[in-house]
Amino acid sequence: MDRTISPAETSPATGSPVATIAAALRRERERAGISLAELARRAGIAKSTLSQLEAGTGNPSVETVWALGVALGVPFSRLVEQPAPVVKVIRAGEGPRLRSDHADFAGTLLSAGSPHARRDIYLIELEPGAVRAAEAHTPGSVEHLVVAAGRLRAGPATEPVELGPGDYATFAGDLSHRYEALTPGTFAVLVMEHP
Repeated sequence: MDRTISPAETSPATGSPVATIAAALRRERERAGISLAELARRAGIAKSTLSQLEAGTGNPSVETVWALGVALGVPFSRLVEQPAPVVKVIRAGEGPRLRSDHADFAGTLLSAGSPHARRDIYLIELEPGAVRAAEAHTPGSVEHLVVAAGRLRAGPATEPVELGPGDYATFAGDLSHRYEALTPGTFAVLVMEHP
C-alpha cells in the first residue's frame, strides 16, 4: 500500500505530520552525521525529494519514510511521532513516590531510562533514624548521588561516606549499600545506571 499524506496534512505548520517528519529527518540525519546526498543515496530516493521532505514541503509515502528510517537506523515511529515536550516538570511532592518499610526513606521516580539509556533518576528524602540498607542491584549497576539538602552517610555497606549539600558520590550499585540521614530534611538526587 502506497499511502501518501493528503494535501490537508501537508501544511508545514508545527505539529502537522509533515512538519514532524521534516524535523525528525533533519534531527536524525544530523545525529548520524551524514549529508543530505548520502542519506538520499542510502534510502534510494532523489536528493531533491529528501530536500523537500526536510523543508516540510514534500508529500512522503509510507514507503519513503520507512526507507529513510532504515537508512538512518531508526524505527519508523521515530520519524512520525510527535516529539516529547521540551521541558518536563514534576512539581515538588508529585510523581510516583514509594516509602521504605525499614527506614524513614522515600524515593520519587523523576525519569525512567529509555531502552538505549538505561538510567533512572530519583529524588530521595531521608530522615534520621533507621539506616536504609539496600541489597545489590543487577550486575554492573552504578549509583550517582548528589545531596541537595541536609547531611547523609551513603555508599557501599562496608565503606559509606558522609556527604553534605552539593556533594557528589558514585559507587557500585551491584554491592550491598546504605543510606542514612544525619540531619532532618535531608534529600538528594539519585541517578541509577543499569547495564
